[in-house]
Amino acid sequence: MEQQIVKVKNKKGVRVIPGFGLSMGVTLAMLGCFILIPLASIFISASKISFQEFVEVVTSKQVMSGYLVSFSCAFFAALVNGVFGLILAWVLVRYEFPGKRIMDGMIELPFALPTAVAGISLTFLYSDQGWIGAAFDKIGISIAYTRIGITIAMVFVGIPFVVRSVQPVLEKLDRQYEEAAMMLGASRMRTFFKVILPELFPALLAGFGLAFARGVGEYGSVVFIAGNIPFETQIAPLLIMTKLEQYKYSDATAIALVLLIISFILMLLINSLQIYMQKFSKA
Repeated sequence: MEQQIVKVKNKKGVRVIPGFGLSMGVTLAMLGCFILIPLASIFISASKISFQEFVEVVTSKQVMSGYLVSFSCAFFAALVNGVFGLILAWVLVRYEFPGKRIMDGMIELPFALPTAVAGISLTFLYSDQGWIGAAFDKIGISIAYTRIGITIAMVFVGIPFVVRSVQPVLEKLDRQYEEAAMMLGASRMRTFFKVILPELFPALLAGFGLAFARGVGEYGSVVFIAGNIPFETQIAPLLIMTKLEQYKYSDATAIALVLLIISFILMLLINSLQIYMQKFSKA
């Protein structure tokens, strides 16, 4: 007796999960409960103060300094992650060596490790008395309690985003294009920049955006190594926590609202550029 296979189809082909209305309803419910409603609460809480008070809070000297520290350090950390994340993904995909699986698993360690533990470890390592910090202190370079230390902490928490974004694309990349380019006389460097990098750039840009967003909002691993020096190493999330401890909830949500808007605009620009690059590469 032959087994009959029943397929539910729509206009575009086979529908793997039947019940579009139910699945879409669950999706919208989850999206609303866990993303839209919490974000909307920030706007509602910030609306409790007047526009003039809002401007005074978010443009104060201390808050502006916090924005500068958070966004500048997150940007440089994302750049570092973009370069070294690409190298790590390349090594994990293109080479076989002992301990490869262990290294591949360690990439996700920042996801599993509590951020406070990471912050304490980095502070101990890069302080003036630490293993690495002491060596740099001898030549007059301080890492902990400076923006360099903040950037290192953001690199630590952001590197998995770049590696995991680039790695699957690199695994599926057809090597015949590389071989064809080299047979036509292209050097390895030219082959990489003209053939490989354009294919990886959208994924690399996505990883950069995720690492940047994580760096901007990071608190636990940064607050210890930052030292929280006013107008020097105070990050914006710390200012939000300070306002909350002072029961200034409206001020805290005002600062959070600015971070939300700036992060949304930057992510929108990065995603738009990524879509454009994907269309350009297919053209």
